[in-house]
Amino acid sequence: MSNESHTGGLILFHKPPGVTSFDALRDIKRALGTGKVGHTGTLDKFAEGLLLVLTGRALKLSRWFTHCDKQYEGTICFGVETETLDPEGAVIANAPLPSRENVEQAISNFIGEIEQAPPAYSAIHIDGERASALARRGEAPEMRKRPVTIHRLELLSWEPPHAKIFVHCSSGTYIRSLARDIALAAGSRAHLTALVRTQVGGFKLQGAMSNEQLAMSREQGLVRPIDKAVFNALNIPCLNVATQYVAKIIQGKPLAQILKDVSTGEDTAAALFSEGKFIAMTERQSNKWNYGYVYARD
Repeated sequence: MSNESHTGGLILFHKPPGVTSFDALRDIKRALGTGKVGHTGTLDKFAEGLLLVLTGRALKLSRWFTHCDKQYEGTICFGVETETLDPEGAVIANAPLPSRENVEQAISNFIGEIEQAPPAYSAIHIDGERASALARRGEAPEMRKRPVTIHRLELLSWEPPHAKIFVHCSSGTYIRSLARDIALAAGSRAHLTALVRTQVGGFKLQGAMSNEQLAMSREQGLVRPIDKAVFNALNIPCLNVATQYVAKIIQGKPLAQILKDVSTGEDTAAALFSEGKFIAMTERQSNKWNYGYVYARD
């Protein structure tokens, strides 16, 4: 087993459709020989695409991965809405098909900052329990609207009853909800029949490993080290500190003295490096830098 597998790193994984995000990690755990593996953003069972998977001590960096924008290609089936807003749910509503013009007009209304109600069948917790668990028991969880941002939303093709769309959105956006709301705005009903996550932050699906590649590669080339390229893709700046400060960072000494000669800009988070090696995550609150996680300590 490689040393990086022990210390931790990042895997770009192409989750296939038909398996949960949790179950999709089993082959990775087997290849690495460790259970210290976790993803940083769930994909629905019917969906496929990019999962960012962290291993070993890199798991403690997961919260700095979850803020990323995401990009998707999805297929909306108009005329039929299901309880789960995907192909796996029972039909709950039927409606006439909209025209292409109505769909395009509806799409234009969902670009920018919007308020979105998540699906009832989702992992969101309500009073300590997942909304999906409440929905499966026949209850009607109150799914409060919350702000999300749709940076880009395009109609890629229209072959009634199907519309293929491209979405670039903020973290926390549900494409199933977006499909539902577009249909309602167009005077119809709908659900998603397919969804592919093509990008997370600066990480692209083209660079992800499939199940087949995983089986062939085992460990070789599987785990990427946590380096500056990772934080560049997360849009988190990397700050270089002198080698004499590494021991002080590991000991948790105040950062004000350590960063006094480093240009920190206006960022609220930064990754500290020394001689090309990742040392620690830091965060700024009230203009004061604090430790997030000391990677070099473990």
